[in-house]
Amino acid sequence: MAEFALCLTHDVDRPYKTYQAISDALIERDLGQLAALRPGHNPYWQFESLMGLEDDLGVRSAFYFLSEPGLRNRPFQQWCNPRYWIEHLGRYDVETIDLTNIVRALDAGGWEVGLHGSFNSFDDRDRLREEKAKIERALGHEVTGGRQHFLNLAPGKETWRHHRAIGLDYDSSLGSSTEYGFQHGHEPLRPFDDEFVVFPLTAMETALVEEGDFAAAWDACEGLLTEAADNDAVMTVLWHPRLLSDDFPGYRELYRRLIERALELDAWVGPPGELYERLDDPELGAIEV
Repeated sequence: MAEFALCLTHDVDRPYKTYQAISDALIERDLGQLAALRPGHNPYWQFESLMGLEDDLGVRSAFYFLSEPGLRNRPFQQWCNPRYWIEHLGRYDVETIDLTNIVRALDAGGWEVGLHGSFNSFDDRDRLREEKAKIERALGHEVTGGRQHFLNLAPGKETWRHHRAIGLDYDSSLGSSTEYGFQHGHEPLRPFDDEFVVFPLTAMETALVEEGDFAAAWDACEGLLTEAADNDAVMTVLWHPRLLSDDFPGYRELYRRLIERALELDAWVGPPGELYERLDDPELGAIEV
């Protein structure tokens, strides 16, 4: 019987290192950073690496994919906003051969594929429906959950109403990119008292690691795991795939150690979509909503 649950999630924001290679070369005065622009050399493409790490530990996770509109599909006034240019330069198309192949490989291997709603989709049901349909075309079947980009949520549960209306079973956008902890309780939430579930985000990796202090980050992880075990909690974590690359030393080891410790504490470890289907499973003990 599981003592608690650890849900593993990954937001696929930038699987290709593009404009970041140029900015890194300028900031670090290192032309070697431009090597990331060579064909076949992409440090942010960490799918197979992550799959290998998790498979080695006997666990699975969820990958949430973006489907951002390009500049030509945006209102003209947004063309003057540098943020949308950066977004445009970093965007990807999940229906390209490489992305479709990896989406289907994840699915075939037991990983969950979900929706990562684009920046302005949190209050745009039609946009969310289009993005979900695009992910599903690449995947070959429906997706059941996901998370909003930048954890964007509209007031008054409106984003969750959109998610429920387009056929999602759950969302995991409720949380913080700068703080960690069980700020919204130890259990998943049912905002409409029906089958739709919210898995609050307990910790994003960047919130755990401050100024490169991985010793303190591990202490924080240990504390969260202990709290989860003491409260039969559902703990959800977010690790961006690109942060497992050599560009960001320390994050891979912290992620592996987190999973290993959770398993030592007899946690159920897996993707939220699978846990959603098992919320009333007696084998999970007190983990139910």
